[in-house]
Amino acid sequence: MIDMINKEFNSHQKVLQESIDTLQSYIYTACVIVNETLKSGNKILLFGNGGSAADAQHIAAELVGRYKKDRVALPAIALTTDTSALSAIGNDFGFKNIFQRQVEALANRGDLLIGISTSGNSKNVLKALKYGKKLGCKTIGFSGCGGGGIDEFCDVNIIVPSNDTPRIQEMHILIGHIISQSVDDFIGIK
Repeated sequence: MIDMINKEFNSHQKVLQESIDTLQSYIYTACVIVNETLKSGNKILLFGNGGSAADAQHIAAELVGRYKKDRVALPAIALTTDTSALSAIGNDFGFKNIFQRQVEALANRGDLLIGISTSGNSKNVLKALKYGKKLGCKTIGFSGCGGGGIDEFCDVNIIVPSNDTPRIQEMHILIGHIISQSVDDFIGIK
């Protein structure tokens, strides 16, 4: 059991170091896009499947509520939380359209879409990012496994250097926290 625990920590540490070495400029660019979006009065829409859905909700909560500092509430919506919309869209239009339909209804030019997919190939994430680009939205991807198909539709795709889903997810939430810290620093205390 101790060997397994050490193996998991070492695996995490390896991906963390590779992320530090390769992702800083991408994360910096994402921070700038997020802060510019919020400064201009636009909103952020986040989405993903499974653990990535939970990450979308977590990051949205950090923006609407707070990260570390008390500040104004910021407009961020996790498209993964409205079960009535998700089930109706899934039933009527298919699962691959659950985020695109919400983007169509809620996004405006200048808004920011953050699509989270560990493989970078989730069809519903890809379709929403592609549709958002056509609307004039800015787009950020959180991915791994080489970036996948969403890379084509992202202004910046933060590609965690791993093919291991748990390690990718760990870095995604860390990156979400880094972005949240940049918002705290940029927006300031209310």
